[in-house]
Amino acid sequence: MCRWAAYRGEPLYLEELVSSPAHSLIEQSHCATRAKTATNGDGFGIAWYGDRPEPGRYRDILPAWSDCNLRSLARQIRSPLFLAHVRAATTGATRRDNCHPFVHGHWSFMHNGQIAGFDRIRRKMEALLSDELFHARTGTTDSELLFLLALQLGLDADPMGAMEQAIAEVERLSAAAGGDVLVRFTAAFSDGTDLYAVRYATDHRPPTLYASPMGADSRRTGYCLVSEPLNDEIDTWVEIPDGSAVKVTAEGMQALLFQPQGLSKAA
Repeated sequence: MCRWAAYRGEPLYLEELVSSPAHSLIEQSHCATRAKTATNGDGFGIAWYGDRPEPGRYRDILPAWSDCNLRSLARQIRSPLFLAHVRAATTGATRRDNCHPFVHGHWSFMHNGQIAGFDRIRRKMEALLSDELFHARTGTTDSELLFLLALQLGLDADPMGAMEQAIAEVERLSAAAGGDVLVRFTAAFSDGTDLYAVRYATDHRPPTLYASPMGADSRRTGYCLVSEPLNDEIDTWVEIPDGSAVKVTAEGMQALLFQPQGLSKAA
């Protein structure tokens, strides 16, 4: 499983999530405490928004703890909205195109989880994409394909609804293909204005997700969404329940339900 952190609020330097905290994302890349695997060394990536609608992005296949460029960039880049991810590969080789976050136009997306039996339904998922989105795919992960499927299903018009439809479609395809239907999905995505995060699993055992109003720094207006807390001040972090989502806007954070209908429709 992977680890990630996202932020939306008053501009801050990426290092305040990525490298400075006691349990920063870089620390989690080799010492995660709330994941099945403590090491997440199959690459990393950051996507951040600035003066342009499209996000900047930096990814590499090195472990996050050994890349000096990541620490340097995190110290210099200041942004009001960014996503950062360290990877523990489940599907797809260790290569740059498979490192999160994935970007298309003004959207960015990162994921922690899995689609069981992905190889059985990959071609059917690909067939649902337009030619433009099919050719936009550069990697081989289930995460990137799920992101493109959400774009196909209307991410621009209804972000949460499109993501629910994408998960539902995966569940229906998995059921039709036979075998276990299992989707574990804890993800963050953004259009450059708002930040969304989802925690969901068909077996009700999703990867962890926590939210905090900038951890211990109450002087700054903003919200962190993370796979696991960045410090030991547990009272400042709220665990997002299974089957839930959050939306962070300029006005604050809103809690939402996340209820794909794939299993019931496939029955």
